[in-house]
Amino acid sequence: MLNKLGGISLQPEAISWLLTPSRFKAELLSRIEHAQRSITLTALYLEDDDAGREIMSALLAAKAKNPQLDITVLVDFHRARRGLIGHKGDSGNYLMYRDVMLNAEHPFAILGVPVKSRELMGVLHLKGFIIDDTVLYSGASLNNIYLQQQGRYRFDRYHVIESAELAQTMRNMISQVLVDDPAVSSLCQPAETEVLPDKADIRSFKKRLASAKYEFDRVKTGLRITPFMGLGRKRNQLNRAILALVEQSQESLFICTPYFNPPLALIRALTRHLRQGKRIDIVVGDKTANDFFIPEEKDFSPIGAVPYLYEQSLRKFAKRQQWAIDKGLLNIHIWKHEDNSYHLKGISADGKRHLITGSNLNPRAWALDLENGLLITDEEGVYAEQFAEEQAFILTHTNRLFHFSQVETLQSYPAPVKKLMSRINRIKADILLRRIL
Repeated sequence: MLNKLGGISLQPEAISWLLTPSRFKAELLSRIEHAQRSITLTALYLEDDDAGREIMSALLAAKAKNPQLDITVLVDFHRARRGLIGHKGDSGNYLMYRDVMLNAEHPFAILGVPVKSRELMGVLHLKGFIIDDTVLYSGASLNNIYLQQQGRYRFDRYHVIESAELAQTMRNMISQVLVDDPAVSSLCQPAETEVLPDKADIRSFKKRLASAKYEFDRVKTGLRITPFMGLGRKRNQLNRAILALVEQSQESLFICTPYFNPPLALIRALTRHLRQGKRIDIVVGDKTANDFFIPEEKDFSPIGAVPYLYEQSLRKFAKRQQWAIDKGLLNIHIWKHEDNSYHLKGISADGKRHLITGSNLNPRAWALDLENGLLITDEEGVYAEQFAEEQAFILTHTNRLFHFSQVETLQSYPAPVKKLMSRINRIKADILLRRIL
C-alpha cells in the first residue's frame, strides 16, 4: 500500500526539527509576523490565556501591517463554546474571539468546526499551521502549557516543512471541505445576531468529512511526503496507513503516544511484529505526565481517573508481551520530567518511513475524531540522522520498563481513584470508556 500511494516530492533541506515548545512558539510567531499572503491555523483550541492572546495579537498585527493578508483560524466548535473542565457558566474561548474581532480594525475569520453533534463523540483534531509556503506541523494546541508560557510545558513534536505544494494541498482541503461547509460557522458573531449551524447540517457533516481527502499530484519515487486525513472506522486513509506502516516494517518501529490505549487492530499488528522477531520501542507518558492527572494534594474529580485507566492498559499489554521485553524486542520507555506533561505522537519504521501526526493511536482517534498525518518516505536515509537525534532527545527524560510489575496496580492507587476504578471495573464501564477517551 505505502509503495503505491505516492506523495509530494521534497527537497532534502525542506524539513527542520524544532524539538522544544519554546522554539516552536518563537518560530510560529516569527512566521506569522513575516507572512506575505496567507495564514491558515487549525488546532483543537486557541485558548483565552496569555499564550493564546499573544498568538491572537500577532495575527492582528500581521493583518494590520498587511490588510490583504488572508487569515483563517479553525478550532473545534464545541471546545470553543465551553469553559475548561470543571468551570461553570458561559466561559468559552469564543467570548474572547468575539470581543477581539468586534474591536479589531482589520478582523479575520475564526471558525468553529463541529465534527459531531457533541464534543464527546468527536472533535476537530487536524493539525498544521500553514503560513505562505510553509507548514508548521505539531500536535500542540495554542495555550500556555503547549507554548511553555509560564515555565511548565506539554512536550510535543515540532516540524517545519518548506513545501509550496504541501501547503497549498492542505490549504485547499481546508477551504473546500471545512470553510465552505454549512456546518462551519463564525465564532466571532455578535451575541444579538448570532446564527448557529443547523443541527441537521452538523449531523450530516460527518458523512462529508469521512469521504474527504487531500488532492495532489503524486510522485512514487524519491524523497516525498504524503498527507492523510481520516474520520471513522470505514475507509479511513490515516488508519490504513498506520496499520500498513506497522505491517510493512522489516526491522524496527519507534512509536510515541501520550495515552497508551491502542485499538485492537493496532494491538494485533504490533503483536505480529514482535512474534516475527522485530523490535518495537514505545515512548509513553507516565500517568503523572498526563494532562488529566490530579495530584493527591488537590481535590479529586472523576476525570482524574483517566491516567490510571491508561496505565492499567499499559500494564496489561506489558504483561502479555513480557516475553518480548525479556528478549529485548519490546522496549517501553516511560516519560516523566518534573510536573510537565507529555503529548507526543507518531511512528517511525526502519528509519525510512516517518509518520508525524496528531493521532493518539487510540480508539477515539481511530473512530471518532477528525485526524490527519504526514508520512515522510525517505528510502535513502536523507533524514536518518535528524530523526535519530529527535528520538534521542525524546528519550532524555524516560526510564525503561523491564517488567510489567513495575507498573502500579489498582491496589496501590489513592483511595478515591481505587474506589472509582473498582466501580468502573465492576460494571465493565472501562470497555466503553476506553473507546471514547
